[in-house]
Amino acid sequence: MAANNPNSPRQKMINLMYLVFIGMLALNVSTEVLDGFKLVESGLLRTVSSSSSRNERIFEDLDAYHLQNPEKTQIWYDRAQQVKAKSDSLYNYTQNLKYRIVQKSDGKNGDPENLKHPDDLNASYEVMFEQGKIDGARLKTEINAYREYISSMVVDKSIKNIIENNLSTELSDNARENKQTWEESMFFQMPVAAAVTLLTKLQSDIRYAEGEVLNDLLKNIDIKDFRVNTIEAQVIPRSQIVMRGQNYVADIVATAIDSTQRPTVFVNGRLLPQDANGRFTTATNTTGNFPVKGYIELATGNGNTLRREFETSYSVIPQSATVASLLMNVLYPGIENNLQIAVPGIPSHNVTATMTNGTLTRESDDVWIARPAKAGEETVVSVMAKTADGRTQEMAKTTFKVRPLPPPSVFLTVKDTKGNLEKFEGGALGKSTLLATEAITVAIDDGVLNVPFTAVKFDVMYLDAMGYDVKATAQGGRFTEEQKTMLRGRAKGSHVFIRGVVARGPDGSERTIKTAMDIIIN
Repeated sequence: MAANNPNSPRQKMINLMYLVFIGMLALNVSTEVLDGFKLVESGLLRTVSSSSSRNERIFEDLDAYHLQNPEKTQIWYDRAQQVKAKSDSLYNYTQNLKYRIVQKSDGKNGDPENLKHPDDLNASYEVMFEQGKIDGARLKTEINAYREYISSMVVDKSIKNIIENNLSTELSDNARENKQTWEESMFFQMPVAAAVTLLTKLQSDIRYAEGEVLNDLLKNIDIKDFRVNTIEAQVIPRSQIVMRGQNYVADIVATAIDSTQRPTVFVNGRLLPQDANGRFTTATNTTGNFPVKGYIELATGNGNTLRREFETSYSVIPQSATVASLLMNVLYPGIENNLQIAVPGIPSHNVTATMTNGTLTRESDDVWIARPAKAGEETVVSVMAKTADGRTQEMAKTTFKVRPLPPPSVFLTVKDTKGNLEKFEGGALGKSTLLATEAITVAIDDGVLNVPFTAVKFDVMYLDAMGYDVKATAQGGRFTEEQKTMLRGRAKGSHVFIRGVVARGPDGSERTIKTAMDIIIN
């Protein structure tokens, strides 16, 4: 008889996935981060495959018992078929969403297990929301319906709680704060790698829930009437991805065995102590992939020895942290520079950070504000994390260049024919529109930075009939009456210049803008 262990190698894998998932949500997704998603996705796919195989074995047992005694098992068999049908329906719909998202980013031959554009931020949104699509809302509805159905069939309260938590669509605190729906918090501006991993995690939860219910249904049959005919060895790791310096821990068990017997376990050529109760622990001092291979021996009733082999592996990854500037890979003095700081597998409240050449303060869970002191010098951001075993370790050091703010530009904020505000930087402009404009605007507004400057003074100038400069100077950024009188007197087609602009930046330094704005009176 196949058995289903409710204690979650899979659940522990999912917990790790959630922590990694939080650390990956940086604006600039690095190659290392995308590789981290690939590792988690691979682990989840193995878990899904293992759970699917286990569930098939349980269903085969149910089918065999039904053939032997249909009258006794009919009610449980019918329920098992319903559970399988509903589970397959949601699983297949989720698989369809994965392929649609990947094909949106990689083309019609896109493969979720071989992503070409894992950092694409638009594909999941286009599939779930764009152009009247309701797949995001439909997925939530399908999950809620499946959760209510499946949990109603589970008797064990602890397992029911696990299933309900795994399949919960409750909003996170962050989603409530941002006034997002569940589907927006999950798929809006989500890299393809993260969206695929999230959907694979859902498939893993579906197979886990299906297995728990099938196992409960199997228990309702009087199995004393049947003999166990399947015995397998299993390796159940707490996680298949471990940070260097932490222990790799796995439980090695035999399923469908006499609970009064203790199996003999050999792992990587060594006998596991009896008092370890099948738990294998080994230190991780170097990074890489490492095997866990061996066999379990059991004494049978006729005095013979039954042997079952097992083989798996685990990966040790280096200590790492994600430190990303939300502007660019540079920092600027005089303004608040947002940094995204996260450590895969570590909750944000266990992460601390400091910087040289300035100050660094936390704004929210993984967003920090960097204030560099001096331009022209580098700043180093150091990240420390408290690991699960209580140790505090340095996870990363990231160097940023500190550069002066780029020069600002001068423009007028005017209204178009529909009354909408727009930026005017030179060219033809109606006299009435020009006279209705109260002041010039000085700012860095290049699509990356949005930094306002304070205008100290500026000139309005034109050339008279003799070719001489005629100008009027304003102190501050507002047009003076003298300047407006000059503008009223200019004929259609004549040129007026705004030049000699001096502006003060947020760092207190004054900039003289050498480029003049040429306005043609229209």
